[in-house]
Amino acid sequence: MFWPMMACLLFPGLLVYLGLHVLKREIIFVDIAMAQMASLGACVALLFHQDLRSPAAFAISMGFTLVGGAIFSFARKRKSEVPLEAIIGIVYVMAAAVSVLLLSRAAVGAAPNKSKLVGNILLVTPADVWKTVGLLAAVAIFHWIFRKQFLTISLEPEKAWQRGMRVRWWDFLFYASLGLVATILVRVAGVLLVFTYLIVPAACGMRLAGKFEVRLLIGCGITVTGGVTGLFLSFWLDLPSGAAIVCTFGGLMILAFLIGLFCKQK
Repeated sequence: MFWPMMACLLFPGLLVYLGLHVLKREIIFVDIAMAQMASLGACVALLFHQDLRSPAAFAISMGFTLVGGAIFSFARKRKSEVPLEAIIGIVYVMAAAVSVLLLSRAAVGAAPNKSKLVGNILLVTPADVWKTVGLLAAVAIFHWIFRKQFLTISLEPEKAWQRGMRVRWWDFLFYASLGLVATILVRVAGVLLVFTYLIVPAACGMRLAGKFEVRLLIGCGITVTGGVTGLFLSFWLDLPSGAAIVCTFGGLMILAFLIGLFCKQK
């Protein structure tokens, strides 16, 4: 249980921070789309008989993720008749369909795709944890250095356009970093958990607070509570780990929204 617990504690800060950006940009399903692009890359790697944990498979997955990031960044316009969320949905569906076709030709069948969907954090290894720590730390430092640019584009997009910022370039860097995180964590925990960790705590933080920093702290607290509690429940009750953690987050989200409703009524 020690290393799965460490994996759960890796997620809070960076994923909540990225989740707040995602919610403000109103691109809720972008992480699933990016994770699906990473899975598509993994399917391509399988066709070339690459082990899914090999550096080559990771490079292929990351390459497909960057393609998705480029599509989303160039699809964003100051005013557009087609919402970016629609483009994200189309990319997700197409990537999922192509993945199914590729898996039908792969000798290993659909098992890897199922594993990526539900995850199995109980099987995480010390090597997985330390590699993930290093890569997440690099992404966190990158976002800290350029936090003003990312925050301006996410929180005040009109101001970013007026200032003449290279919005599409910064969008690509945001999607690239988000895609790197998704590619890393999908290999550890699966798509369902990555989406839950990214969106649910950030949504709870936005429900309970107004300031970005306070939302981040609340989201981190919910992430730690939900991850640790869900992991122990899955262990004690012999439940699938990914589903147990997701359901625990669902309960915490209901509680947070009820608290927010009570506070507003007062």
